Amino acid sequence: MKALAKTDDTTPSLDTILAATRSVKGTTSARIEEINKITDGLRMLALNALIEAARAGENGRGFSVVAAEVREISTRVGSIAQQFSTELAGQIDSLEAMTMAMSSQAAGQRLTDLALNAIELMDRNLYERTCDVRWWATDSAMVEALAAPSPDRAAHASQRLAVILGAYTVYLDIWLCDRDGHVVASGRPDRFAVAGQSVRHEPWFTRAMSLATGDDYTVADVARSGSLRDAEVATYATTVRVGGQARGAPLGVLAIHFDWEPQARAIVEGVRLSEEEAGRSRVLLVDARKRVIASSDGRGVLTETLAFDTGGRKAGFTRDASGTTTAFHLTPGYETYGGLGWYGVIQQKLR
Repeated sequence: MKALAKTDDTTPSLDTILAATRSVKGTTSARIEEINKITDGLRMLALNALIEAARAGENGRGFSVVAAEVREISTRVGSIAQQFSTELAGQIDSLEAMTMAMSSQAAGQRLTDLALNAIELMDRNLYERTCDVRWWATDSAMVEALAAPSPDRAAHASQRLAVILGAYTVYLDIWLCDRDGHVVASGRPDRFAVAGQSVRHEPWFTRAMSLATGDDYTVADVARSGSLRDAEVATYATTVRVGGQARGAPLGVLAIHFDWEPQARAIVEGVRLSEEEAGRSRVLLVDARKRVIASSDGRGVLTETLAFDTGGRKAGFTRDASGTTTAFHLTPGYETYGGLGWYGVIQQKLR
């Protein structure tokens, strides 16, 4: 039997233990087969000896006793070998099943941990977005452009937003909207001609205008924005208030459009899978409706809905009839960001 391959200096992996178990099973079967061949040969020799002893008559009587004893011993050895084979095969099958179960459990748990890692990275990223929108909504340029509207103040707000976008490359654009839902300033007017556009029917705008304080924010579902050249965006919004105060009267809304696709792709493609695993795995982020919002293979984004059953669990894994494992972990949130009910998910096919 080959020595166990080890994952480090001391500990063999479950796969190598399983391989060793199967090797023992094969070796045992081969040795039992050899014993059976030997006992069959002994029984044949004993039979021939009994025939020759019978021909020898009185002179062969003593030899016939020895031949009969050899036949009896070979029969007993064969019976013991068969019993040993049956018992050992059952024990090895049981050990193999337990090892496979342990291997399967360990593999599923590892994928679940990787799914958690993916959603945690996104949570930390999006936590910063919630901080950004609430902070920039208190900027004096934003407040003044809405409190006392004028072309100069709108232009100054746009300049200020352009400076912000120069430093924060994760955003496609930032819009300052008045109480009626018209965009009065934006950070990239040369790329996205949105000035004067109405957003009053956008869910993020109506929700933002109903927020209780400037410490609150709202988030829209990841979606493609026609106003941003059909890019995938996650929009965070909050109210701009009188004096930039958290409890000041609302003047309008600041909306920041997070450039979703490249940021999300970096996370799902960055999960630490081996090259072999990556070829049979999909790493995904899905929203609260289990709609795919990021996928390592680029398929199904914003169009596919997964059908995995969490069984009421925040984390775990399931296997379907084909053996494909679906590991999942609900967003744990980060700091003051509670998450949006999203999941990190990894689907992995059998080898």
